[in-house]
Amino acid sequence: MVGNTIERRRTIVRGIVQGVGFRPFVARLAGELHLSGYCGNDDSSVFIEVEGPTWALDEFDRRLHAESPPLAVVVDVVREARPPEGDRVFEISASRRTAAARTLVSPDVAMCTDCSREFGDPDDRRYRHPFINCTNCGPRLTVITDLPYDRPATTMAAFEMCERCAREYSDPADRRFHAQPISCHDCGPHVVALSAGRRITGDDNVLAEVHGALGAGLVVAVKGIGGFHLVCDATNTGAVARLRERKNRPHKPFAVMAADVAGVEQICHLDAAETAALNSSAGPIVLLRKRSGRTIAASAAPGLDELGIMLAYSGVHKLLLSPVAGRPAARYLVMTSGNLSGEPLCFDNDDAVARLSGVADLFLLHDREIAVPCEDSVLAVADGSVLPIRRSRGFAPVPIVLPDTGPVVLAVGAEVKNTFCLTRQNYAFCSSHLGDMGTLESQRAFELSVDQLMTLHSVTPKLLVADDHPGYATRQWAERHSDTTGIPLTTVQHHHAHVASLLAEHGRIGTAVLGIAFDGTGFGCDRTVWGGELLLVGPNVEDAIRVGHLQSFLLPGGDAAVRNPVRTALALLHEVGIDAPGATATLDPAERKLVASQLASGTGCIRTTSIGRLFDGVSSLLGVCHRVSYEAQAAIELETLARSAHNAIPLHMAIEGDELRLGGLLRELLDGLRSGLAPADLALGFHLALASAAAELAADLARRSQVSTIGLTGGVFGNRILLRVMRTTLQDRGFEVLCHEKVPCNDGGLSIGQAVVGRARYARIDETE
Repeated sequence: MVGNTIERRRTIVRGIVQGVGFRPFVARLAGELHLSGYCGNDDSSVFIEVEGPTWALDEFDRRLHAESPPLAVVVDVVREARPPEGDRVFEISASRRTAAARTLVSPDVAMCTDCSREFGDPDDRRYRHPFINCTNCGPRLTVITDLPYDRPATTMAAFEMCERCAREYSDPADRRFHAQPISCHDCGPHVVALSAGRRITGDDNVLAEVHGALGAGLVVAVKGIGGFHLVCDATNTGAVARLRERKNRPHKPFAVMAADVAGVEQICHLDAAETAALNSSAGPIVLLRKRSGRTIAASAAPGLDELGIMLAYSGVHKLLLSPVAGRPAARYLVMTSGNLSGEPLCFDNDDAVARLSGVADLFLLHDREIAVPCEDSVLAVADGSVLPIRRSRGFAPVPIVLPDTGPVVLAVGAEVKNTFCLTRQNYAFCSSHLGDMGTLESQRAFELSVDQLMTLHSVTPKLLVADDHPGYATRQWAERHSDTTGIPLTTVQHHHAHVASLLAEHGRIGTAVLGIAFDGTGFGCDRTVWGGELLLVGPNVEDAIRVGHLQSFLLPGGDAAVRNPVRTALALLHEVGIDAPGATATLDPAERKLVASQLASGTGCIRTTSIGRLFDGVSSLLGVCHRVSYEAQAAIELETLARSAHNAIPLHMAIEGDELRLGGLLRELLDGLRSGLAPADLALGFHLALASAAAELAADLARRSQVSTIGLTGGVFGNRILLRVMRTTLQDRGFEVLCHEKVPCNDGGLSIGQAVVGRARYARIDETE
C-alpha cells in the first residue's frame, strides 16, 4: 500500500513556538504515531524531521496544526521530502544557533488550570509554591536573557534543578517537559520579607508577616513576575488613602486584584466577554462597572463608575489572597505599579528597597531576577470586542505581522504612554508599556529597554523614526542616537502615525482609508496643536492629507490649560463669543485676569483643534472636573457622568465646510444648565452630538474621496460611548469601520504606526543618503 511506504519529511515551523511546549508536543505526537526522527529549536524556528509510513506522516502534519499548544502562534510552515535514514526513536535535539536568525518570544502567561489545581492540592508537591508553572503558563519574556529559549539563557539559570524537577523536565510524557522556568519548593526561587530591618524567611513565615501587615492597613511592596506592585487592602479606606499620599497619586484609579471570578462578581457587573477577558491567558486588568455598595474603598477609583480588576495570575499573587496559618486573607487588594508617580517601574530588589522605602512598610521579595520589566496590561470590552488601553504583560512582545518584509526600523513612540517599535522581516515588535518620558529615570529606562530588545533580536536599525514634535524626549533621544551612529532619522506626524497603526493591526496597509484621529495633543503640520483630525491616507501609507478637523481655539498657557480644564472652558467660551462668568466660577480673580489677558492678546497661547481639550472644557462647564491630577481625568469623569444619564438632551454640533463648529453646541449646553437640566443628561447629549456631527462629516468626506473604509483612532476613542455611536452610525451608512482591537488607540500604539510609515519611506531616504 502507498500509505505504508516509509518516507521522511523535514518541517520548519516559524512563529511563537519556543517556551510554549511546542517541542514536547511534537515529541508526544510523534510517539503516538510511532514515528522516528527528531525536533529542536534554532534561533528562528522549530525544526522537525519525522520518518514513518505515509499515512502516519499525513496524520502528523494534520495534527501539528489542529492540536498545537494553546500558547503557540504559528506564522508559517515549510515542508520538504528527505530520504529515509532508518531512525528507530524520536528525540528532542539540542538547540542550534543560526547566524542572523531569531525566533519569536512568548509573552508571560497567567497560571493555567492544571497548575492552579496543583497549587491548591495539599497532596501535591507544588502545593502553594509561589513560582509554580509549566509549559502552558508562567514567565517567558521577563526571564529571557538571550535566544534560543533554553534554561541557560534565562534568569532561572541560577537555580539548579532538583532531582525530581530534572526528571519531569526530561520526561516527554510530563507537562513540564522542557519547561524552562520549572521549579519547586526545594530548588527555588524563594521568597523573603523585609520589615523594619528584619529579614523573614520560609514561605509560611513570610506570608504570615505579609498578611499581618495587610490586615493592619499597611502598604506592602510585592515583587511579582514583571516588576513590583504596591499593595494594600482595597476595602480599607485608610490604607488606600495612605498609599495615595505616599505614592503622590491623589486621584488616578488603582487596580484591584481578586482571587477568582466569583469574588469579582460580588463587586462588579460582568458579561460573557468581560469574563473571558479576565480569564484569558494574558491575565489583564479589565475595566468593569461597579456594583452598588461599599465593599471596595471609594477612594480606589474616585469619581468613576468602574474598577480596573484583575485575577491573581501567579503563585505569589494567589498566596496574597489565600489564608495562612488559620488567618483569613484580604478578599480584594489594591495592586498598583511599584513606582512613584512619573518614575519607571521598579523590578530589581535593591532598587525597589531604595526607591520605595518611603512608600512601603514591608517588602515581599524573591531571588529570581527580572530580565525585562513588564507592567500589567489594561483593556476594556466595547460591544463584545476587546479595546486595548495598555498593551504589556500577556501581549508584548507578540508582533503585528506586516504584509511584506522590510528594513529594520526603530520607532521611538510618543511622550506619554510610551512604547517603542522594532521591525524585523515582516514583524513589528511593540515594546511593553514604559509610561511617560517626563523624567530622567524614565528616559534611562527607555534606553535600557531599547538596548534589550535590539540585543534580543540581534539587529541594528537601518532607520530611526520619531514624532514630529521637536520637544518630545523620544524625538531628542532619536536625534542624539542618529548623530552618534549615523543611522538616518525621519519624523512622522502624530495623527498620521495613529491611522497607520490602525491599518497595521488590521493587516490593511495599502487600503485607502479616511482616518478619524481624535486625541489630546499632537504636533500639527501647521505647528499648532492638533487633536480633532480627519486624514485621508492613500494606498501608499506614506501619503496622508488633512481633509477635516475641529474648529480651532486658543489654548492659554499650553500645559497649564491641560492641567486646569476650567481655563480651557474659558478659552472655548472666548472663541465663540460667549460671556458667562458663572460657567467658570472656579477661576479665582487673579487666574481669571491672567487667562483673559492671554486670550485677548494671544500671548502664551497656541491654537488647537484637540477633541481631548474640548472634552476637558465641557467637563468643567458641566461642573464635573476643573483641575486634573492625571491624564484625561476630566474626560473620563465626563464619560462616567454621561453613563448615568436618564435621557440625553438633544444637542446639535454644526458643520461648516470641513470643520466641526463649536458655537451652537456650547450655547445649547449653557442654555441647558441655566434651565436646570441634569448635567448627566447634558453630558450624554454632548457625546451624541459630537459623534453624530463627526460621523456626518467623515461620511461626506469619504464619499467625496471615493473611500469606503473609515478608521477610528486616537486616545479619545477610549471613550466607549463615542466609539459605539460613531462605529454604529458609520456602519449603518454602509462604511467598513476599523477600530483598535490589538494595540491601543492611544499613544501606546503610536510607535507601530511610526514604524510602518518609516518603512514605506526607507527606500527613498536610502537613495538620498
